[in-house]
Amino acid sequence: MRSVVEIPLAVYELARLAVLTRFRFGGAYWAWRMQTAFGRGKPASRWAMMSSILDYGRWMHRTRRMR
Repeated sequence: MRSVVEIPLAVYELARLAVLTRFRFGGAYWAWRMQTAFGRGKPASRWAMMSSILDYGRWMHRTRRMR
């Protein structure tokens, strides 16, 4: 279960990644990220997509903090 504190930290990590990739969401990194995260198809609902994106942001934060 994710805590309320982790959500802003996940958003921060995702924003940081967007800046590092210069907001090129159609670029090579984002295409690779979408392919490895979802395979052939995207999640059925927008909620599922947002939830998985936030989970990725939480994972990035924990990885950077070595937790």
